Amino acid sequence: MPKIVDHELRKKQIAEASWRVIQEQGMEGATVRNIAKEAGLSLGALRHYFSTQDELLEFAMNLVIERVTKRIKKIALKELPPKEKVLQILLEIVPTDTESMAEMEVWFSFVAYARHKEGFDAQQDRIYDGIRNLILYLDQERILRKNLNKEMEMERLYSLVDGTAMHALLEPKRLGKDQIYELFVYHLDLLCVDEV
Repeated sequence: MPKIVDHELRKKQIAEASWRVIQEQGMEGATVRNIAKEAGLSLGALRHYFSTQDELLEFAMNLVIERVTKRIKKIALKELPPKEKVLQILLEIVPTDTESMAEMEVWFSFVAYARHKEGFDAQQDRIYDGIRNLILYLDQERILRKNLNKEMEMERLYSLVDGTAMHALLEPKRLGKDQIYELFVYHLDLLCVDEV
């Protein structure tokens, strides 16, 4: 009886193999040959799933987005005070553990690689839209301080998240999970009134 292959699972395994190659060798090493070897596949088998390197890398990056989005949606459904909910979501966007560190390293490598490609859209990570929604959520919950320039606060929080992600990736001993947590709490305290 022929072996039944879950093609979607196989594609995810290949994408994860590409993450490992990128982490170990950078984007220069993320060749189809190296990724196939890491995934334990022949070049022909890999090409059955992805006909080009760009197609594979795009799928790998979309998988990062999908996983982060899934974790954020799980938090959004929890019954939490609004500020705590926003804090937990922010902590999912930046690297605070081994899994998110790998995702962030791969993401930054991909962005640096893809920005010179035709059709590259810097906003495809949807982080700015997510940050915007968090600020609007705090405002809707009536805990955002009065007279804040919401557009400016969206930009400032977006910059804080991006900068924190970069520094956490480059200097994890200096900026670990506890420091990131304190930084985001501090910032949210500046944005919000005390919850009743």
